[in-house]
Amino acid sequence: MSRVRQIHYKTITRPTRTVFATSLGSKSAITSVLVEVVLDSGALGAGEVPTSFSFPLETPKAITRVILEARSIMRSMPIDDYSDALTKLRAGHPEFHMTLSGLEVALFRAKLADEGKSEFAHWGGRLRRLETDITIPFTPGGAGLGPWLDRSADKGFGTFKVKVSGNVQDDMVFLRWISDQLADRMDEFTIRLDGNQGYTHQTYLRMCDRLARAKIEIELFEQPLRWDDWSGLKRIGSRGAVPMILDETVFDAAACRRVIDQRLGDGVNIKIAKSGIAGSAAICKLVKAAGLKLMIGCMTETMVGLSAGIYFAAGTGAFDYIDLDGVHFLFARNRWGRITVAGREYLLESDS
Repeated sequence: MSRVRQIHYKTITRPTRTVFATSLGSKSAITSVLVEVVLDSGALGAGEVPTSFSFPLETPKAITRVILEARSIMRSMPIDDYSDALTKLRAGHPEFHMTLSGLEVALFRAKLADEGKSEFAHWGGRLRRLETDITIPFTPGGAGLGPWLDRSADKGFGTFKVKVSGNVQDDMVFLRWISDQLADRMDEFTIRLDGNQGYTHQTYLRMCDRLARAKIEIELFEQPLRWDDWSGLKRIGSRGAVPMILDETVFDAAACRRVIDQRLGDGVNIKIAKSGIAGSAAICKLVKAAGLKLMIGCMTETMVGLSAGIYFAAGTGAFDYIDLDGVHFLFARNRWGRITVAGREYLLESDS
């Protein structure tokens, strides 16, 4: 059985094509910690730990500290034992979701490489084409968004996930402007909203009412309330005209069961960056069994991390909504491994 020989890491910073703004903050560059696991067989696996406003404790310095601890624990460990080691690390670092998920991706990929298996085939190898939406950052007045909207239209995007702030008046003004801008660029389009935890249950209901009166059609509303506002979610969950999809509320299977049992939403957004490989698979299974909607999302990350979500979504073919657009915010190549970026689609080559 192959063993872990070394775990490497490095911090990278990449500029974004446009300012990425949400209700939590804005940035014009991304910072990630890349992780590489090397086995004594020579097999390699790569993962990525992005940084995010949603996870302020996971700074590059703090991420590398946890990675160093993991390296000391896992060096010379049989690769088949990595799940048990990760369980112990998660117990000791419960706030470091993305750090340990990025490490898990690297370990998972090293194990697959050691066994001569492909990631796409592991998940079922079902879809060769995957179409994603594109995010429109929250930018009051639309300053500087014109080129971003032009580029998105030129790339063929038809579904837009609009970031909103939680301020109903500001959000309605922004949405009317976005709708007008999109109508000038294309005949048909779909709008999704992402509240990034900016609303209360009262302002969320007010926003839904304003949307209905303005006749602005929304395909879904992602995470409008704080992740831990259980009472607020219970008041609005699974009862609105617009499907409410929970993101930050669901990190693991236990939280997913609570959402299902208490009917706190209409669906779940799975992100491998926050839930890891095993956790994402468990959440997917629970959501499908409950008959809720499945969305797959991402952080602002490079293809090292984003590709894990692409393989998972295309391999399983399980998702109703695809939100895997992180690479479009970066100046990146159109090819990564067996994945080609073709406008709004990802094309996956055969493993043979």
